[in-house]
Amino acid sequence: MFGQNKTSSKFCDLNGKVAIITGAGKGMGEAHSLKLAGAGAKVVLADIFLEDCQKVVDEIKKMGGEAIAVKCDVSKKAEIDNLISEALKKFGKIDILVNNAGIYPFEPFLDMKEENFQKVIDINLKGYFLMSQACAKEMAKQKSGVIVNIASVAMGQVGMGFAGLTHYCASKGGIVAMAEAMALELAPMGIRVNCIAPGSIDTPGTHTMEMDEKTKEAMLAPIPMHRSGRAEEIANAVLFLASDESSYMTGSVVVVDGGWCAG
Repeated sequence: MFGQNKTSSKFCDLNGKVAIITGAGKGMGEAHSLKLAGAGAKVVLADIFLEDCQKVVDEIKKMGGEAIAVKCDVSKKAEIDNLISEALKKFGKIDILVNNAGIYPFEPFLDMKEENFQKVIDINLKGYFLMSQACAKEMAKQKSGVIVNIASVAMGQVGMGFAGLTHYCASKGGIVAMAEAMALELAPMGIRVNCIAPGSIDTPGTHTMEMDEKTKEAMLAPIPMHRSGRAEEIANAVLFLASDESSYMTGSVVVVDGGWCAG
C-alpha cells in the first residue's frame, strides 16, 4: 500500500478556494472559469475585454457561484498588480492561478516583424511569468497554491513545431521550461506548478481562421480521434490539476490532443 486512500464527498472539490483565470472572457478561459466555479471555487476572471468577462460572471452567479471581472493586460505589471489587489480585496486570498491568456497571429518566419514576435512573447510568456510571480508571492504566505499553465502541443521537443507560428511555438516551449524551473523552487513553499498542452481545440479564436473543408480534413488527418477537442475537455484537465486530486503532481505536462503527439 502506498498510503491510506482518502475519499471526499465530491471529486475535485474546490469549495473555499479562490481562483484567478486569465483570458477568461471567451473560449477555453470561459470554460475554465465555469468549470472551477461549478466545483465551488470563487473566481476572478481577467481579460482585456471586460464585457466578455462580465457575461461569464453573470452566468456563474446564475449558477449560484461567486465571481468578479477585472480588466487586465497580462503583459503589463501595473495591471497585474491591480488584478491581484482586486482579488485580495474581494476574496482575501489566492489559491489557484490558471494562466490562459494568449495570442497566435500567423506570420511567415521570413516576414515576421520584430514587434510582432515581441508582442507574442510579452503576452504568452512574460505574462505567465508576471502573473505566476505575483500570485506565488501570495500563495507562499499561506504555504499552499496551484498554478496551471495552458501551453500547447506547439511547444517543440516532445510536442511539435508549426509553420507560421515561430513566435507562438517559442512562447509555448518557454512556458513548459519555465514551469519546470518554477516547480522546483516553489515546491518547498507548498505551491504546485503544472502545464496542459492542448492540441486542436474548437474555440471562437480558431473560428476566425477561414478554412475550406479540404483544409479542415487535412488538419484533422494526423489526429487519431479525427476531431478537434472541446474547450470543456481542456477545462476538465484544469480542474483536476487545480484540485487536491493531483496533489502529487508538479512540474508535469498533461497533453490533451486526441492522440496527435502519439502519432
